[in-house]
Amino acid sequence: MTTLSRRLMTSLVLATMLAPTAVFAADKPKEIRIDWATYNPVSIVLKQQGLLEKEFAKDGIGIVWVQSAGSNKALEFLNAGSIDFGSTAGSAALVAKINGNPIKSIYVYSRPEWTALVTAKDSKIASVADLKGKRVAVTRGTDPHIFLVRALLGAGLSQNDITPVLLQHADGKAALIRGDVDAWAGLDPMMAQAEVEEGAKLFYRKPEANTWGILNVREAFLKEHPDLVRRVLAVYEDARKYSLAHYDELKQAFIGVTKLPDAVVDKQLKKRTELTHSRIGTPQRDSILAAGLALQQAGVIQSSVDVKAVLDTLIDDQVPLLTN
Repeated sequence: MTTLSRRLMTSLVLATMLAPTAVFAADKPKEIRIDWATYNPVSIVLKQQGLLEKEFAKDGIGIVWVQSAGSNKALEFLNAGSIDFGSTAGSAALVAKINGNPIKSIYVYSRPEWTALVTAKDSKIASVADLKGKRVAVTRGTDPHIFLVRALLGAGLSQNDITPVLLQHADGKAALIRGDVDAWAGLDPMMAQAEVEEGAKLFYRKPEANTWGILNVREAFLKEHPDLVRRVLAVYEDARKYSLAHYDELKQAFIGVTKLPDAVVDKQLKKRTELTHSRIGTPQRDSILAAGLALQQAGVIQSSVDVKAVLDTLIDDQVPLLTN
């Protein structure tokens, strides 16, 4: 062995001995961080029953739960690396991906009609065209925001024709009820609560323009821990099937978290939420792509962006859906 080779070998041995454990990507994490949200009922069952905790106890991996108040928050958490799995609308995930958020969409947790355009019970607003010149509460970076932009586009208007008031969902509802805004791009369960308790009116509905409830994972986590991702999805799938088969238990778990009355919860879970899908397939792709192209037409997404190509990089439908 030459002198150079001996030095190289010595350096490699020392580097291996001194390298911290954390550099080995395949090492198990100490915890999995995942969100729950009132717009994702399956996540509430998953959390309440401790299903992930039971699945990963034998590995010594803890589960850390973080509440997301909207897709925008879930995407912020994913981008910052403070959660590994986050619940969003499909269209919101697409916009985030276009803006550089390193995520993959891997699972469908619901097909909801979770957003519509809402006004107060005594309002004279009856159509999207009536929003011209009005103050509209909206949470940017969420399905309600994208729904509003598409509705305006369909009515020959743009965001420049209204005064957007940027508020988180719950604050948007409160602003509408107080009369601080003329309309609100709503989100359940706050939207259902406003209807039932305040007489608020859903003056523009379009269920097919609600993009699907999608579970996303950080790209790095998927790359480093594909087996853990498969196991998380298997447990998620168990929780979805349980929720579908046990409405009363799902409802009680939801009430336990939200403290909302039966009428509000039934309106969201029984009338406006479907839990029969889990794989990201053609209907989901088409829905998210349509939203992306509409946003591009409205000028929200730059014309230079290849929306379909980004969608292809966003969706990873190769993670197998196993059931425990």
